[in-house]
Amino acid sequence: MKHLLYILLFIPVFLTAQTFYVKQLKDGDLIFQDMDCGPLCDAIEAVTQGYNGNDFSHMGMVYHRNDTLFIIEAAGKAVRLNTLEKFSKNTTRPMYIGRLKKQYQKNIPQAMAFSLKQLGVPYDSEYVYNNGSYYCSELIYDAFKDANKNKSFFTLYPMTYKQPGTDDFFPAWVDYYKQIGKPIPQGQPGCNPGGISTSDKIEVLGSF
Repeated sequence: MKHLLYILLFIPVFLTAQTFYVKQLKDGDLIFQDMDCGPLCDAIEAVTQGYNGNDFSHMGMVYHRNDTLFIIEAAGKAVRLNTLEKFSKNTTRPMYIGRLKKQYQKNIPQAMAFSLKQLGVPYDSEYVYNNGSYYCSELIYDAFKDANKNKSFFTLYPMTYKQPGTDDFFPAWVDYYKQIGKPIPQGQPGCNPGGISTSDKIEVLGSF
């Protein structure tokens, strides 16, 4: 009985907090998540630490259409609109909300317009910047670059596919690139959700 009472008291508080954050979401907010996709996600998270030490392997942008809240994301086979409900099913862990600081929010309308124009653009399975396709953070990077008069807004870094502190590639990446018949793009410029979550141009509001 004591445990049941605890559960009944805890659930309304949790739901209230979650509902609060969902209702506070605005167009252009960035959602970061620790996506459950196995060894590849683990490798992405291992090389870049996200906000407050969190692991992030996927991200998208909030977009309201009529009464429905969507996430614009590069995932699956192409850039697409996904409902928040379906997007949330990628993970069992809390998702974090990033919002552009006030002085940068003027860039949001153009960044959203750019992102919506990319719907249907193929997913970038090679993870190579500027090759006519998009992975999740690459889409966000280009969207805000476009809104910033084609000047970098977020930052590109040399990408690494090696285990930290070693000269060895993650076995998951070796197998992955062997399967798609492409060389590992070690050292080429790129970005990832963890890096963007630590940008000084955004504020992380909380998690839900």
